[in-house]
Amino acid sequence: MKEAMLYERLSDSKVRCNLCNHRCNIKDGNYGICGVRQNRDGSLFSLVYDRIVASHIDPIEKKPLFQFYPGSRAYSIATVGCNFRCKQCQNFDIAQLPMEKRGHIVGDRMSPEEIVKQGDSSGRQRGVRRG
Repeated sequence: MKEAMLYERLSDSKVRCNLCNHRCNIKDGNYGICGVRQNRDGSLFSLVYDRIVASHIDPIEKKPLFQFYPGSRAYSIATVGCNFRCKQCQNFDIAQLPMEKRGHIVGDRMSPEEIVKQGDSSGRQRGVRRG
């Protein structure tokens, strides 16, 4: 868990999360609509900062960067939680997990340095789904 970025403190220990367009006003002890940002004593925390549930090597054409180095690959990582509720989402099971199990965050702990190291070596590995 790490103190979140992109939020502001409000009165009465409330916070406003500014990560997405929902701009959740979150009371102490409660979560944003994504289920992975929690107000604790007037500070907002990311509950998924170092919790990776999926990592995969994807063709760049699968990403919104499809015109960037065509034919290359992108190293993708994911955490649980999402601020959308798209039932047809291919990742619905992991995206909505925090809503189903409020407060229980799954995933393998991985530091930013470990993520970069895996990304650098991703050309030599096959994709893996974690969790």
